[in-house]
Amino acid sequence: MAILEAAIEAIAEAGLGASTALIARKAGVAEGTLFRYFPNKDALYNALFIHLKQSFCQSMIDRLDSKNDHKANARFIWNSFIEWGLAHPQANLTMRKLEVSNRISDESEKVVTDLYPELNEICEQAISPVFRSPEFHSFGDELFFALAQTTMDFATREPNRAEEYKAAGFDAMWRALCVA
Repeated sequence: MAILEAAIEAIAEAGLGASTALIARKAGVAEGTLFRYFPNKDALYNALFIHLKQSFCQSMIDRLDSKNDHKANARFIWNSFIEWGLAHPQANLTMRKLEVSNRISDESEKVVTDLYPELNEICEQAISPVFRSPEFHSFGDELFFALAQTTMDFATREPNRAEEYKAAGFDAMWRALCVA
């Protein structure tokens, strides 16, 4: 949908404060048209969150081998996320902003979880129990995204070393967040 693609671009450029006028202009529609599809900005953000998660998760789940051990699956997920982020920098930036905001509803989170239960199960098995707890779940997510973004930044600066950065980033993430 053109509106969601325009929202990706606008949020990547202006953050979550991007105006609906900017999003509409980028989509080539009147601002009022946005509100035919989304009753408010939070509804747009939640639809965008689901759209981005579906795009990323579907591209990965088709190639995931659930028979691998936890570390191999975690490495696959890490590498897939880094590769997706490098290939879709604006979508990655927008998803990151949405992930750490308080604008995503529990219902939208549940939609994504329900769409890919096997992926969530694999992640839950690898993550240290402290980061599965409600008190530290968001903190663990933020650590993951910070390490991933650093990895992407360095891989972008030195593409010939991207594989080295992905490997080093994974090792750091595994030691920080995962069960040994």
